[in-house]
Amino acid sequence: MNKQIWISGMLVLLLTVTAGCGQKPEARPGEGDLGGSSHGANNEIGQMIQEPPNDPVAHGAGNAEGNSPEEPQVKKQVIQAYFTDVQMDDLIAREIEISYSKEEEKYARTLEALQHNGASELLSLWEKVNFKGAKLEGGMLTVDLSLPDEARLGAGGEALAVESLTKALFQFDEVKSIEILVDGQQVESLMGHVELEYPFLRK
Repeated sequence: MNKQIWISGMLVLLLTVTAGCGQKPEARPGEGDLGGSSHGANNEIGQMIQEPPNDPVAHGAGNAEGNSPEEPQVKKQVIQAYFTDVQMDDLIAREIEISYSKEEEKYARTLEALQHNGASELLSLWEKVNFKGAKLEGGMLTVDLSLPDEARLGAGGEALAVESLTKALFQFDEVKSIEILVDGQQVESLMGHVELEYPFLRK
């Protein structure tokens, strides 16, 4: 009898242990069960969405600031340039179109226009002169030039040359006075015949 009770007790204990081992262990978040895995995946996706893009260009960012600045717009203007005839009796005006991207460039383009007559019957009084620069400051336009020997003219030609330059530059309203320098220095005369004014004033 005692043996049967002991055997029965052992069977109950074994059943209890067996039942305990067969229970499903409690799943930790993110481990074992589908719901936990889905939650972990959602967290990872959320982090990916919140992270800033590594390449702003690839994501379309920076288009407004990343673009290279636009090139300056080229302006065109018709000016009066002055030449002379073969006898160098008088000045002859011709309309010439100049192009420039910056406002201060138009003075240099005007001086260049004086050097190219574009007509066989006209002579340029400045063809062989090297214009080094033209700068406007406070209404005064300073023209710096280099004068080789082959650019020198007689008294009549020199007078017409100075007049052609001042008339061409005074057509711009902002130019109130003109100073002509030779290699950066003031000189009494360009070619030894006509005395230069410092400065020439608009008349």
